[in-house]
Amino acid sequence: MEEKKIDAAGKLGVEPVGKLLLKFSIPAITGMLVNALYNFVDRIFVGQAVNEIALGGLSLVLPVMTIGMAFAMLFGIGAANMISMRLGQGRKQEAENALDHCFFLLVGAGILMTVTGLVFINPILSLLGAEPGSEALGYAEKYLRITLYGSVFFLVSFGMSHCTRAQGFPGVTMIAMILGAVLNIIFDAVFILWFRWGVEGAAWATVVSTFISTSYILRFILSKKAVVKLNLKTLKPDASIIVQIMAFGSAQFLMQFLMSIVQLLNNMSAGWYGAATLGVDKGGDIALSGMSIIGAVLMLILMPVFGINQGAQPLLGYNYGAKLYRRVLRAYSGAIAAATSICTLGFAVVQIFSVQLVGIFAPESSEALTMFAPRAMRISMLLLPLAGFQIVSSNFFVVTGRPKTSILLSMLRQCIALIPCILIFGKVWGLWGVIFATPVVDGLLFLVTGILIYLELRKLRRLMSQTDACETRPA
Repeated sequence: MEEKKIDAAGKLGVEPVGKLLLKFSIPAITGMLVNALYNFVDRIFVGQAVNEIALGGLSLVLPVMTIGMAFAMLFGIGAANMISMRLGQGRKQEAENALDHCFFLLVGAGILMTVTGLVFINPILSLLGAEPGSEALGYAEKYLRITLYGSVFFLVSFGMSHCTRAQGFPGVTMIAMILGAVLNIIFDAVFILWFRWGVEGAAWATVVSTFISTSYILRFILSKKAVVKLNLKTLKPDASIIVQIMAFGSAQFLMQFLMSIVQLLNNMSAGWYGAATLGVDKGGDIALSGMSIIGAVLMLILMPVFGINQGAQPLLGYNYGAKLYRRVLRAYSGAIAAATSICTLGFAVVQIFSVQLVGIFAPESSEALTMFAPRAMRISMLLLPLAGFQIVSSNFFVVTGRPKTSILLSMLRQCIALIPCILIFGKVWGLWGVIFATPVVDGLLFLVTGILIYLELRKLRRLMSQTDACETRPA
C-alpha cells in the first residue's frame, strides 16, 4: 500500500508533461470554475429575487471575503508548495508536518476572523466604502454577519484543497468544490426563492454548502488513501515550519490582500463618483451594483486560469525540486498557452455580449445600470488576454525560489501602480477614470513581467545545460 501511495506523487517526475498538466489542470479548472459560481450564483439569485441595489451590498462585502481567501492562500498554497517539493525530494515526514501545520493555521485564522468580524462588525461596515445612508449598506450588514459564522469552513475547505492536489489527488479537490457549488445553488433556490430570506438566504446557502465541502476534504485527508495524512495527535507547532509555509504562500497572500484593498477603493470610488457620473438618485449604489456584476463575470473568467496555475503548481514544484528542469519549462509553457487561450475567449465574450451578461443579474435593471455596467465591463477588461501570462508567471517565481519577485509583481499590480492610478484617474475623470485604471496597469504589468520572466528563463536554461553536462560526463 505504501509503495502505491509514493507512486502517486512520483508520477509527477516521469509521466508525460502534457498528460500531467491536463490531469491536474482539468480538475483544478473545474473546481475553481465551480467555486466561482458561489459568488456568481449568489448575485444572480439576489439580483433577480431581491433588487439591483442588493447586488451593491454584496459588492461591499467582497473585500472582507477576499481577505479570508488571502489567509487561505497564505497557509494552503504555502503548505502545498512545501508538500510537493518535499515529496519530490523524498522527505515525506516534512510534507506531513506541513499538512498538519496548515490545518492548525487555517482553523486558527478562521476563528480569529469570525470573532473579530462579529465584535467589530459596525466599524468594519463603516469602512466598506458606501456613502452614509446607503441602501446597499443594509444588505451588506445582513450578508456579512451570517457569512462570518462560516469563516472556519471557508478557510479550511479552500486552503486544504491545495494540499490534496499537491500530493497527487486533484480529483478529490474537484469533487469537493463541485459538491459545494452544486449545493450552494440548491440552497440558494430554497432559501431565497422558497423561504424568501433574501440576502440572508444567500449567506446561509454559502455557509451550509461550504461546511459540507469542508467535511468531504477532511474525510479524505484523514483516510488511508492520502499519501500525506492529517495527524493532529503528533502536531507540535514549530515556528520554523510556520515561517516556511508563510514564505511559500506569501506572494499569493499579498496578491489577494492587496486585491481586497483595491476592491475597497473601487467601492469607495463608486460611492464618491457614482451619483455625479450617472446623474441619478442612488447613483453610488447603482455604480456599486455595476461593479459587483463586473467582478462576478471577471472571476468566472479568471477562476479557470487560477485552476491552470494550481494544476501546474505540483508539477512545477516536484520537478524543480527533483532538478528535472526541462520538464519544468515544458509545464510552464503549456500552462501559459492554456491560460492565455481562456483569457482571450473571455475577452471576446465580454466585448460581444456585455449587455446580455448584465441582464443575467438584473433583468429589470434601471436605465442607469444598463448604460453603465456593459460599457464599464468592456473597458475594464480591454487587456484581459494578457492576464493568463501574468498569473502563471507570478507563481513560477515562487516555484523557482524567488518569492520576492512574485511579491514585487503582486505589489506592482495591486498597490504600487493600480491604487495611485485609481486615485489620480478618479480625481481627473471621475468614475470612468477609475474604470480605465485597470487596463492601463495591466499593460504596464505585462511589460515588467515579460522582462523578469525572460531573465528567469535564461537562468533555468543554464541549469538545464549544467544538468545535461553532468548526465553526459563519464563516470
